[in-house]
Amino acid sequence: MLEQQNGYLLKWPFVLCLYVGLLWHSVVSQIPLGSKLSVSENNFWVSPNSYFAFGFFNISDQPNQYSVGIRFNSKLIPVDKQDVVWVVGADLTVGDSSYFQIKNDGDMVLVDSLKGVTVWTSKTSLLSVASAAVQDNGNFVLFTEKKNVVWQSFDLPSDTLLPGQNFSVLHTLRAASRNSMSSYYSLFMNASGQLQLRWDSHVTFWTSRSPSSSNVTALLMSNGALQIRDQRWKPIWSVFGEDHNDSIRFRYLRLDVDGNMRLYSWSEASRSWRTVWQAVENQCNVFATCGQHGICVFTESASPVCKCPFRLTNESIPRCLIPTPQLCKSGSNMLNYQHMFLYGMYPPNDDLVSGISSQECESLCLNDRLCTAATFTNDGTARCLLKKTPYLSGYADPSLSSVSFVKKCSDPMAVNPSIVTSSRDTKHKGPFELCVPCLLGAVSGTSVLFIMVQMVVLFLIFRRRRISLRRKASLGYAGANTNGLIVLSFSEIKDVTGNLEHQIGPTMFKGMLPNNQPVAVKDMKSTIEERKYRVAVSKLGSIYHKNLIKLEGYCCELNHRFLIYEYAENGSIQKYIEDPKLCKKLTWGKRVEICLSVARAICYLHTGCREFVSHGNLKCENVVLDEKFEAKVTEFGLHRVITETTSSSASSAERDVEDYGKMVLTIVSGSKGDEDLSHWVYKEWMEGNAPSVVDRRINGGVDLGELDRVLRIAFWCLQVDERMRPSVREVVKVLEGTLSVDPPPPPFASQRQPEEEESSDAGSEPDSRRF
Repeated sequence: MLEQQNGYLLKWPFVLCLYVGLLWHSVVSQIPLGSKLSVSENNFWVSPNSYFAFGFFNISDQPNQYSVGIRFNSKLIPVDKQDVVWVVGADLTVGDSSYFQIKNDGDMVLVDSLKGVTVWTSKTSLLSVASAAVQDNGNFVLFTEKKNVVWQSFDLPSDTLLPGQNFSVLHTLRAASRNSMSSYYSLFMNASGQLQLRWDSHVTFWTSRSPSSSNVTALLMSNGALQIRDQRWKPIWSVFGEDHNDSIRFRYLRLDVDGNMRLYSWSEASRSWRTVWQAVENQCNVFATCGQHGICVFTESASPVCKCPFRLTNESIPRCLIPTPQLCKSGSNMLNYQHMFLYGMYPPNDDLVSGISSQECESLCLNDRLCTAATFTNDGTARCLLKKTPYLSGYADPSLSSVSFVKKCSDPMAVNPSIVTSSRDTKHKGPFELCVPCLLGAVSGTSVLFIMVQMVVLFLIFRRRRISLRRKASLGYAGANTNGLIVLSFSEIKDVTGNLEHQIGPTMFKGMLPNNQPVAVKDMKSTIEERKYRVAVSKLGSIYHKNLIKLEGYCCELNHRFLIYEYAENGSIQKYIEDPKLCKKLTWGKRVEICLSVARAICYLHTGCREFVSHGNLKCENVVLDEKFEAKVTEFGLHRVITETTSSSASSAERDVEDYGKMVLTIVSGSKGDEDLSHWVYKEWMEGNAPSVVDRRINGGVDLGELDRVLRIAFWCLQVDERMRPSVREVVKVLEGTLSVDPPPPPFASQRQPEEEESSDAGSEPDSRRF
């Protein structure tokens, strides 16, 4: 009996410790309202099993930029291998004086204290939130008093799925924005219930091939299987990792920055993450793997290599471009590349011709002035894909049955004039016999021959000089600092524009290069110091984006300053808005598409170039439509050309954002974008009459949800308090539908306090309390 009692006594400490441990876990897993995390304190909220932690971390290349979210936290995983699985606001970063807080009203906020702005909010203040928790599966949730989940991170995935996390048509995975290519990759589930990897939202390069079905859900299983399940929770499609059913403690599925989707497992033996499955086996088959840097070749070591068989540009980051065949003066021919598949990137659309031979495909491209390359697939489909852009990418593999043809300029034929004379049989004369007629004939013939040779030489020199001048006008003999821009003299400008007669704008003229390429020529009406002008133009000439008009060349002679742009066939959108007939071509969908294209272009100028470039004069007159009715922004950065100064990037960016807001209201309403228009549109929107502000000439109806989103972001852009305006990157995400936007306050009354007006810094970041 005593031994039994002693046994009970010995067990009590263990039971007590177990109880205390369970109690401790229950305390730390429930995060009360008012809880706060900060970069400076480096504190975290940890799941009960300690496998996951919620807090700040640095995942960018910049030392003082932090994100907040969830990462692995297990002691079995070294700190440098504790990968991030979810990030607040996808790619939001803040400074080292920031904090994250669950406010007493249940709203979660991410605040950059140094700038004094709220850059993200969960908008959960009306959901009766009572507490939060980091769960054992890596899900961060908000509970009510009755423990009902009203918000969870699993519903807002960034680039990663964890076991048990559902993925449906309502969700999107987007690759981290590490470079200009990666931000274009995303994972969707289409209306047929199939998973799709896409580039730039409309190029699909991988599909799950699952049976078409509605109301399905994709799910990563803990045993290493990725499945799509129907309404009855029955698997209708599955793929398995190499270690399927093995005893693996940690797994996750991620859309990587290279556009491929991979399943990772933690290997305790090698103490590293191991790829056990990937969607696209050959990385070269991922669209735009090499971007603008060449053709992807899959090596024997199972790694992709980018090679350029065409021409590398002379830039800090060289691009692989094919020669522009429109500029050929001596004709073109086709280069043959076996086992290579090419596709256009800007734009990514190819013209398809079916049922023809390889020779016919080659001939089609050769005889099409706009065609730059063609790919013929010989896998039983007999398809010919014609490209009309110099921005190509693709892949090569010995197993490919396709052949690609690339147009190049023919080498000019050398001119070798010769004098062909006929000889007659003459009677042989003695060595000392002088033939006076023969002597006179020889002298006369030599003189005539000499004169003829001189005339031919002069003719060839004149002809060659003329060809040189024409080629210079067509191609431009660009120097090392011109980035390949055409350089014309003022006399050549007059020749190209027909003596400046065909005016298409206040200071803009239509011209035609000798190769019949139309251009738009702008008279800068300014005397700018030559060296500064050339430097500024050279920088603008290196900028390329599919929604920006390309600067083709310039003139800098004496007091003449001209810029030469690519010509947009359909003119400015202002022309379409003002014309009662043309405006009908601007459907609602096209107008929203124009707004998004312009935002992407300005975003590239602000963040995608080697240094910040502001537009400085964004308006409908400076947005044009090309031959495919795609919107492009023109006349950007002219302030840089005129002054060669780099003004405050923050103030210039805010000016562009404000101009963008005015332009959006003009496009939506079809009216002039003045302050009265802004007041009226905001008043109608506040009173619930948003449809009344839409241009009545639009055919085909309006998406009211899209209208509300467009108007909201426009009003935020027009905030008088510049700190409250969004960045253009945020505008793009709102229009793409990947970022929600709060109702804006009246944009016409400043939200600053008087003392804030005095201390505000022109470089302050915009207030993001709207998202």
